[in-house]
Amino acid sequence: MLALLLLLQASAPTSTTPAPAALAVRFAGMTAVTGHEQRVVDTLLTLLPGATRDRAGNAVLRLGSGQPARLAACPLDEPGYVVGGIRDDGWLTLHRVPGRVPPMVDQQLEGQRVTVWARRGAVPAVVAVRSTHLTRGRTAAEAPFTADAAYVDLGAGTAAEARAAGVALLDVVALAKRPHRYGDSLVAAPVAGRRAACAALVAAARSARPAPGTTIIAFVVEQDLSGRGILTAMNQLGPFSETLIVDADTTALRQPPAGLGAVRRETIAARFRGTPVETVALPDVGALAERLGRWIGGGQ
Repeated sequence: MLALLLLLQASAPTSTTPAPAALAVRFAGMTAVTGHEQRVVDTLLTLLPGATRDRAGNAVLRLGSGQPARLAACPLDEPGYVVGGIRDDGWLTLHRVPGRVPPMVDQQLEGQRVTVWARRGAVPAVVAVRSTHLTRGRTAAEAPFTADAAYVDLGAGTAAEARAAGVALLDVVALAKRPHRYGDSLVAAPVAGRRAACAALVAAARSARPAPGTTIIAFVVEQDLSGRGILTAMNQLGPFSETLIVDADTTALRQPPAGLGAVRRETIAARFRGTPVETVALPDVGALAERLGRWIGGGQ
């Protein structure tokens, strides 16, 4: 019995680093609307000992010192909304947050569960749909649903009740995140690809041995608005000889500035991109983490 216990102890994992797949599922449940990414940054700072928050709000981890200086950056932000008004009957109206968004993003809101990120915490709500009993249905000529037509019901009967729930103007509103595991190894959630890519970078940064020189790991904000996060990292910590952008989207930062050096991308395959059921295969997250680990170590 003693020999068996010793064998089990010796074979038990000694690392506390979460597996890339588990991180991807965890990250898929997080919300980081453009300009409001700091809750996710708080989590990243706990997962990456030694990481700091820079003046743009990025989570930044410095590995090594000296030249050459390289940057690996993963964008955090996603499309979303803010509370634009609180009606007398307790319903909320919305304004979309500026930035690059997938096609028909507003149409994904209609009739869906959302979360209002109020000052005292998350408030569950739903976007109303028109009654099928009081309308004659829709025609091909009808304009598509937009955020201007959205009315959010959080269960309040008056504006005072909505405010008592902690809701205020400009609070963030986004689709409710409920990551769904299906098939053998798939997970679906809004922006699951971007979250999975960042999870792979976290896993790689926690375990890889950096190459000689300086390697900066940055989880950057406002990539879909102005690229402020990655530009701040470049201005504060660059110029870089090489930049690796980790994402599920290959269109971001089409004209990178010279301070980023040679820019390349590592992407993760995502099905149904830009929809509430964007899907990634969890083995791909582990494979991406391995590639990123090799890059951090100086390989390709």
